[in-house]
Amino acid sequence: MDQEEGSTTLDNIVTQFSTYEDFLDSQITTVDLYYLEDEGLARQLVELGYRGTGEVVKREDFEARKAAIEIARLAERTQKTTLTSAGKDLQDNFLKALAVREEDNRSGKVSSVIFIRDRNSHGQEVSGYIDYAHRLKTEDFEVYFSGKKRLLPRPTDMSFYNWDSHIAVCNSTPNYQVIADNPEGLLFKYKKDRKILNVDPKEITLKHLGLKVHHQQIIYKYL
Repeated sequence: MDQEEGSTTLDNIVTQFSTYEDFLDSQITTVDLYYLEDEGLARQLVELGYRGTGEVVKREDFEARKAAIEIARLAERTQKTTLTSAGKDLQDNFLKALAVREEDNRSGKVSSVIFIRDRNSHGQEVSGYIDYAHRLKTEDFEVYFSGKKRLLPRPTDMSFYNWDSHIAVCNSTPNYQVIADNPEGLLFKYKKDRKILNVDPKEITLKHLGLKVHHQQIIYKYL
């Protein structure tokens, strides 16, 4: 068997079986089990090439090829992912800022925190901080980029405050830990690098306005 045929055979085996143990089991006959009376021993004999009804495949070759195929599959799926902001004629600067950062937030290269202060459908003034990457994973942003809905903070976001009802809520997300008991104001700890993001307007400098801060960003939208 030449190298190309061997590679094709290995690919077929790896695709057919979920684990190396499943492949070994497929090579064991009822007669083997009858005489050996030990499934583990039967697997070892197949792995060593002493028993079996098919090709001899080493464990390291199987697992390496399995990993390579999975990486290729994930890469292909990522390439096929269409950005919801793609092809949109965006006039609003806020939506433009979100569109510029959509791909990096989806891939994890950048983590953006969105601050919004606006009015909800009831005319109530609300504000809050949104974990952009988390929202992208949990809802379809097509409605926002197409202008069908306005992006507003929710009680399930990192922070939410209704200025009329005085309801205040804080929630940690998969990306950020909320530190609400800080005497100097609200803080967010990015879980990947444990850096602290201080969102106090007094602490905000020009470097926060759309530029990387420990690969984090803040995007602002006011009334």
